[in-house]
Amino acid sequence: MTWLVPLMSDSPDITPARHTRHLTVDENTAGQRLDNFLIRELKGVPRTRLYRALRKGEVRVNKGRVRADYRLVTGDLVRLPPLHQPAASAPPSIPLKQVDQLSRQIVYEDDDLLVIDKPSGLAVHGGSGLSFGLIECLRKMRPEARYLELVHRLDRDTSGLILIAKRAAILRELHRQLREKHIDKRYLALVAGKWPRAMRVVDAPLEKNFLQSGERMVRVSRGGKRAITEFSVVERLEGATLLEARPITGRTHQIRVHAQHAGFPLLGDDKYSDDRTESFARQIRLKRLFLHAASLRFSLPDKVEMNLQAPLDPSLEIILENIRK
Repeated sequence: MTWLVPLMSDSPDITPARHTRHLTVDENTAGQRLDNFLIRELKGVPRTRLYRALRKGEVRVNKGRVRADYRLVTGDLVRLPPLHQPAASAPPSIPLKQVDQLSRQIVYEDDDLLVIDKPSGLAVHGGSGLSFGLIECLRKMRPEARYLELVHRLDRDTSGLILIAKRAAILRELHRQLREKHIDKRYLALVAGKWPRAMRVVDAPLEKNFLQSGERMVRVSRGGKRAITEFSVVERLEGATLLEARPITGRTHQIRVHAQHAGFPLLGDDKYSDDRTESFARQIRLKRLFLHAASLRFSLPDKVEMNLQAPLDPSLEIILENIRK
């Protein structure tokens, strides 16, 4: 959602989706790239069509042509052409118990930020056969909120801390910090076997692939993007090792694939496992991925340093206790 002030349109008797609109950028939208603004404002229009509209001058800022990477400024007047948008679908039906559960999972909240301890099994957003995800649940939980956007993502089966921005300026600031690696994220992960203490860094490039089924898989590949994860041993257990993982980069499935590449797939990982790991997971009755976003540390303007913690889910604590016994 963007906070914009609509001006008088060319023909007030026609719905906005079918005629030219002129929008004035306010301080909450200032700083956003024009192409990202268009994607958000013209939902459902193919990106190729949006970029063609930019190249042809159908989209204008202050009556002039601009590039896709132009950063909007407060007071800019943006002309949006009458591009075809699919009819809005009915909002997904979200179980009330899911919303109630999330209301109890709030770790921190103020006027800028909402931090949730996401449960395992909940995707961060709907799509790919899912009618709803975390962000849809939060928007139902906070119907009065004018702006709620995911700052980063967690895999569906990963639990733990996730940031949601309540203002566009905060989203941009946190994205900058993510790019510049100023946000410290730590995960707890359990692997079968004895992880070598000397193996503290996995530096291996990752490449995304899609199977014929459409499922996304990631692999270590020379042609991939550089990815670095720091690992440290938290606890030695009988037949397993509890690790702290700190991703320096933020690639898809990074911790999971790097652990697999090191020879120790995460327990409960149905994508990147092996026979030994699957056998041990069955033995300890683990029924979910043992990966938990346990801590986040970062700073925001005019705030003290944020150091947020989320304890392990009780189902994972039980697994650890059973192994210890």
